[in-house]
Amino acid sequence: MADASKDNMEYNFMGKSGMKVSNVCLGTMTFGESQFGRPGQADESFSHQILDRFAAHGGNFIDTADVYGIGNCEKIIGTWLEKHPRENFVVATKCRFNMGTESNKNAVGLSRRHITSSIENSLKRLRTDYVDIYQTHTFDTATPLEETLRTLDDLVRCGKIRYAGVSNLSGWQLQKIEQIQRELGLNPIVSLQQQYNLISRESELEAFQVCKNEGIGVLAWSPLKGGLLTGKVKRNSQPTEGRLAWVAKDEKRQMLSAPAYSNLPSKVFDIIDTAEAIGKKHGMVFKK
Repeated sequence: MADASKDNMEYNFMGKSGMKVSNVCLGTMTFGESQFGRPGQADESFSHQILDRFAAHGGNFIDTADVYGIGNCEKIIGTWLEKHPRENFVVATKCRFNMGTESNKNAVGLSRRHITSSIENSLKRLRTDYVDIYQTHTFDTATPLEETLRTLDDLVRCGKIRYAGVSNLSGWQLQKIEQIQRELGLNPIVSLQQQYNLISRESELEAFQVCKNEGIGVLAWSPLKGGLLTGKVKRNSQPTEGRLAWVAKDEKRQMLSAPAYSNLPSKVFDIIDTAEAIGKKHGMVFKK
């Protein structure tokens, strides 16, 4: 039975690289205690159960970030990886943000200093000698792109990372990165991780066109828009339970997990209604 389920998983090359990843990537932001106090976080035991089930169905692609749970998420993945053949899995993580050491003014951004420190710490938490894809979490206007890209290239050359990726960029930022890498003869980035779902489609205008032209793979985060696209929230109402309600109660939290419920346009619910109608037509009905 396990072998049959694995046969149903599809695999694709990541961008123009020769590395194959499962068509489903397991995002792990909910692993470990959250520094923001989000409800619904998975402890180590439950996180390992999720990873076991993912692997049993042929999943080999796991995405995390150092800032998820301020390192707790990477630690949980690391204890799981120790029990499995490391080479069977593609592990992606990210760096950019401060990890709770505000007194260290250099512990943030995409400088050579911060990137090299961050990868060493991530490798320790993940209990591995290398990361398959190392991603910049967002753009850094304070650091010259040449410095960031040369550092990522050095990490590829010394074997600490296999490939470099980026996340949360505009089209012009991504194109500029591609141009500089080409001019300097650096190892190219292989992936762009971007928020992409039925509501958030802005990346189709420019960023994804760059990916298409340059052969960059696309990783979508928040495919259900923080849970909004599950159909749990109805028109002219706000969520009353779970993570969605936690976000809706405080507008400062809405950037963390989900959209601003106070001013959602009607087209959002038009999209949800249409998705539900299509689901019912094909016998797929949401159940609470």
